[in-house]
Amino acid sequence: MPRALSSRRIPRPHPALRRRPRHRAHGGPLRPARSSDLVLALLGVALLGGLALLAAFALAAGTAAP
Repeated sequence: MPRALSSRRIPRPHPALRRRPRHRAHGGPLRPARSSDLVLALLGVALLGGLALLAAFALAAGTAAP
């Protein structure tokens, strides 16, 4: 006769106990920067630089004209 299944719960490790810290301030590992993040940062810097140049030219053209 086959044996009945046990109703006892099988102990398993909780996933929250094995989680590694994510933040660097809490001792997390230093991950390399992704190239997409670097490209987005470069585009942001270029956009801000372009806006600053445009504002500078607009101010210079406004003061030079009578």
